[in-house]
Amino acid sequence: MKIAGFDIGGANTDLAIIDFSQSKIKKIKIAYEYLPMWTNNEDLSKVLIKLIEKICPIEEIDFVGISMTAELVDAYPTKKDGVLDIIEKCENTFTCPIGYVTLDGIVKKDELIQNPLKAAAANWIATSKIAASINPNCIFIDTGSTTTDIIPIKNGKQCSKGKSDFERLATGELIYTGTLRTNLASFIDKIPLNNKKYRVSSELFAQTADIYMILDLISEKDYICDTLDGKGKSKDHCMKRIARLLCADTEILNKKDIIQISKFIHKTQISQIADGLKQVQKRENLNLVITTGLGKDILDKKAAQSLNIPVISMDTILTPEQCIVAPAIGTAIMINEFFN
Repeated sequence: MKIAGFDIGGANTDLAIIDFSQSKIKKIKIAYEYLPMWTNNEDLSKVLIKLIEKICPIEEIDFVGISMTAELVDAYPTKKDGVLDIIEKCENTFTCPIGYVTLDGIVKKDELIQNPLKAAAANWIATSKIAASINPNCIFIDTGSTTTDIIPIKNGKQCSKGKSDFERLATGELIYTGTLRTNLASFIDKIPLNNKKYRVSSELFAQTADIYMILDLISEKDYICDTLDGKGKSKDHCMKRIARLLCADTEILNKKDIIQISKFIHKTQISQIADGLKQVQKRENLNLVITTGLGKDILDKKAAQSLNIPVISMDTILTPEQCIVAPAIGTAIMINEFFN
């Protein structure tokens, strides 16, 4: 039996197809694609099919699971509108049974349309299932391209205080910072360089992906989102964008300067995640962190270490690449439990 689990994000749509044999995982295959839902949401159905067909014929899929965060994009007037549109597109795409990840577990379409916000940004519910299988008492951190989830788990159950993105922004359980798409000016005010402190330009000049390309922490393959200037993704292009953050260019700032700037920004983003982690850890009195997502080693591990909290990577049970799409894998696992 093959189950397709999708995590439909605002910028990326991820897929995990799990081959189950007698309810046990036999094989996991993954795929993902950059899909900016704020401009291209009408392409969702086409992308869902394309992702499956990268792995197997769509006719081989027995059940489909959907988790989502794309309802927040500004193409939709409200999050409710976003959820309902995604439901409609998914229902029109697949003929096999579909289940949706919500705060209350998996539900079908008819139940979800009565309360669409239950599915809004609920993909961390799916990831918590995997984290709990590693340790029933932990905090899992998932930093993707855009956001960071910091979710406490006790006795094998997630115990997040916030139940929506709005609420979790106050509880430390959602930090709106990511490995690729975060505007550097959104969390950097001043940058120290050559014994001076420079205020940054509040423009869409550079994003976190540029920093991590320069520091060799991601590859061009990982840099799956658009660049802010529409130019290339090489180190040279990234350095030009970072220089603009200080209203400069690569004739004013040399390579050494830009690397120093990048290291400072990296350290600041780690502190940003550590601040949320400290809030959750202090409240829940949990002393183990499990990391996943593209930022698991770049950011999350270092944030936990800065607070002297032991860390386990989810790649103890998944491959490093599978960790990037953990919510999609968790979605497929939940669908298997629900329909079987």
